[in-house]
Amino acid sequence: MRIPAHSVCTAIRDDIVAGVHARGTRLTEELLARRYGVSRVPVREALRTLESEGFVVTRRHAGAWVAEPGEQEAADLLQMRVLLEPLGAARAAQRRTEAHLKVLRGLVRLGQERARRGGGEDLRSLDGWFHETLAQACGSPALTSVLTQLRHKIAWMYTVEAPAGPVECWNEHGAIVDAVARGDGERARAATAAHVERATGAHRLRTGSTGERAAEVRKSQHSVNTASRRN
Repeated sequence: MRIPAHSVCTAIRDDIVAGVHARGTRLTEELLARRYGVSRVPVREALRTLESEGFVVTRRHAGAWVAEPGEQEAADLLQMRVLLEPLGAARAAQRRTEAHLKVLRGLVRLGQERARRGGGEDLRSLDGWFHETLAQACGSPALTSVLTQLRHKIAWMYTVEAPAGPVECWNEHGAIVDAVARGDGERARAATAAHVERATGAHRLRTGSTGERAAEVRKSQHSVNTASRRN
């Protein structure tokens, strides 16, 4: 069975974000195909997509390399998030489905429970899932795509400190969902803007690779798992 290029793209992107492929390193089709257990064709297509997203650059006569974004580009990403996530929440208030609401409410309940217990890394995963679902609920594939790319690139370029008040953070998530459920676009926009502004202060620019974590992941080959990976 031919592995689709979008699954290979997701696998390579995830490893770039994790620091497995460090910034400024060369990405050869042969080595990537071997690592992910695929042919060179989906790798080539994936690299083109990742170049369009800003994770990869192509140098003439030198092939593909992991991009090395600067501090200004990193700062721009956070500013874009401050502008676009509230817009997405306002759109979600008008276009969300009952399925979206069910997932969002379930995530808030689970997040609040884990926050009271001191959930740690679980809370980080739940937070990502919450914002991903909120972006999908906006009903605009273009806006959802931009928000998804923003999340990936911010995770690549920043570390995020655990919130000092995780219960308060999940209460903010709950307020956003309440506004979305009522169809109150302006309230959803305002609640999301306040939440994102507060969260921005916890971001710390990465100065290098992820070191030990990256080395640990490099130890084994990494076949693409199309069932478990999320786009």
